[in-house]
Amino acid sequence: MPIDPDVAIGAPLPDRSFSWTSSDVLLYHLGIGAGSRAGDNLDPRALRYTLDDEHLQVLPSFGIVAPTFHETDPPPLDLPGCDINLGQVVHGSQAIEVRGAIPTAGSAVLSTRISDVWDKGKAAVIWQEGVARASAGSTTGEGEELWTVRSSIFVRGEGGWGGDRGASTAVEVPDRKPDTDTTYDVTPQQALLYRLCGDRNPLHADPAFAQAAGFPAPILHGLCSYGIVLRTVTDDLLGGDAARVQAFGARFAGVVFPGETIRVQAWERDDDIVVTATIDSPRQERDGAPVLADCVLTPR
Repeated sequence: MPIDPDVAIGAPLPDRSFSWTSSDVLLYHLGIGAGSRAGDNLDPRALRYTLDDEHLQVLPSFGIVAPTFHETDPPPLDLPGCDINLGQVVHGSQAIEVRGAIPTAGSAVLSTRISDVWDKGKAAVIWQEGVARASAGSTTGEGEELWTVRSSIFVRGEGGWGGDRGASTAVEVPDRKPDTDTTYDVTPQQALLYRLCGDRNPLHADPAFAQAAGFPAPILHGLCSYGIVLRTVTDDLLGGDAARVQAFGARFAGVVFPGETIRVQAWERDDDIVVTATIDSPRQERDGAPVLADCVLTPR
């Protein structure tokens, strides 16, 4: 079979050594829309994302893309026991937990393994878990754990072998008015800008590739939507202080096309913040379409 769970589950992937600079941090923040609102070029809080001075901070979601930030080829899918191609794959979910504020420059090693494979009948879900640790030359101590990541990819057409379907736990949205309700206008060139952050999947730039994959046009990267939503909630409910974010996880529930508007709603609870992201559109068929679901932000 194209996916052999006996081979895949538990298999380690090659360690990935990487480094980043403040220029990478600035580009990432611009890619997820920082500095795009009127007045952001003069707002000290907004400039914490876009100006490389002593106040520059790093949104934790940067840790997800940092290991591949300088890659220019489409993402490889050379996973042990998994014979799949890029056209079958969409991002299923993503979570990151940081041990402290990510430094604006550093070096690290990411160790990753395939943690599970689920059989959804007409598709497979492949889970990966990784730990990033500081390496020699980093501003933190060598070997210090910086962050952990957990993600899944949804592989169409590769289920049906009778394996474990996996858990399905929905996050309950509070039945009250959200503590923040705001929108972000995705720019027409947003996916073209964000792809410079290390994800050159042609699904987000090449119209012919997108149509072959079943979409009418290139779609926004799921991780771009993820970063937009995290930044929005951080600004609205955490005073714009990225260091107050301990963890953020979400399931990718739908697509965003460049030029659309994302509506972000969030509810503060005792220990965390529940978040939803949907399309805010005058077109009836797209208005309210899900973008991210089962989102939980854990603050410090």
